[in-house]
Parts: sequence; C-alpha cells; structure tokens
Amino acid sequence: MLILRDVLGFSARETAETLDTTVASANSALQRARKAAEERLPAESQQQTLRTLGEERLRELVAAYVDAWERGDVEAIVAMLTEDAVVAMPPMPTWYRGPEAITVFLRDFAFAGPWTGDRFESGRRRVRLVRGRASGQVALGAYGWDEGRGAYVPYALQVLALRGERIADVTGFVTPAALPAVGMPAELAADA
Repeated sequence: MLILRDVLGFSARETAETLDTTVASANSALQRARKAAEERLPAESQQQTLRTLGEERLRELVAAYVDAWERGDVEAIVAMLTEDAVVAMPPMPTWYRGPEAITVFLRDFAFAGPWTGDRFESGRRRVRLVRGRASGQVALGAYGWDEGRGAYVPYALQVLALRGERIADVTGFVTPAALPAVGMPAELAADA
C-alpha cells in the first residue's frame, strides 16, 4: 500500500482497482501501513547516528570490527552487536537475529577457513576488509586470499547500520562485483 500510494503516487481509486478492493479498504490499509512504518522507524537516522558518533569514534569502532573480522574473533564481533542485531545476505533468504544465532553463523560458516573462490574451507583463514561507503552508510569490502592469483579477491560487501556505538545490522551482499561498483578495488595485493 505504501509503495503504490506514497512511492508510485497512485490515487486511492487506482490502488483499490489494482488490489481488487474498495477505496475505503485501500485508504484504511494505507493508514495502517503508515502507522506500522512509523512505529518501526529508528529514533534517529543512520546519518544522524554517524554524525553523533563523529569521524574519530566511528573510525575506532570500524577499526575494532575490521580487526576482529580479520582475526576471526567471534566473541569480539558479537560483543559489538546490539541484542537484536541482524545479519542478512540478500538476495539469499538467509538471515540471523540476535547474538546466539549470529555466533553460530560466524563460527560455523563465516570463519570456517580460507576463501577458495566460492566458499571458506577449514584451516588457515586469510581475509582483509577495506572501508568505504555505500548509500551513505559504512561499507566494508571483504576480500579472501586466492592462492592461485596470489592476491585477495572480493567475495562480499558488508554494509553496517549502527545504533549508538553498537552494530544493529550487517547486510552482506555476497556479490563480488558489488565492490568495484562502490569504488573499492577489484583485488588487493598480497601485502595488503
């Protein structure tokens, strides 16, 4: 309803016809949708959160996250999360909510071993994260070591959403082409 009315600009009549309902029902649904959306809005926007933190504190938080991710330190990462944090990887239907579920994901999948070009294997893990921005938010390009190429190659773009000084959401786009698309390198040298 919100998309049809508030984004696409359909009239109540057009919306009702599209959804095969009455104008009164369409208007009522729109009121409920607007109320539900308003209730779910954060207290402050992500941009306001980043401004409130300031560049120095944001740099410290991101550096701590990068360090923990590159070391595969599950406990340190989970300690940085809000209690209701979510890790999602669109378009895959996979997502994890809360510290317990995220711990299992990190331990059993994300940090299972070195990057092989399409997944991590058990054993030694070599990963690098590069900070950037995507849609005005903190973004991190994730690169895994490719022995055959002798370089770190992209495997995911992580976009972080913060609430205060904690991470509320990590959206991981497991799409290597996304990194150069947001201005990150196509690969990193061995000494990166």
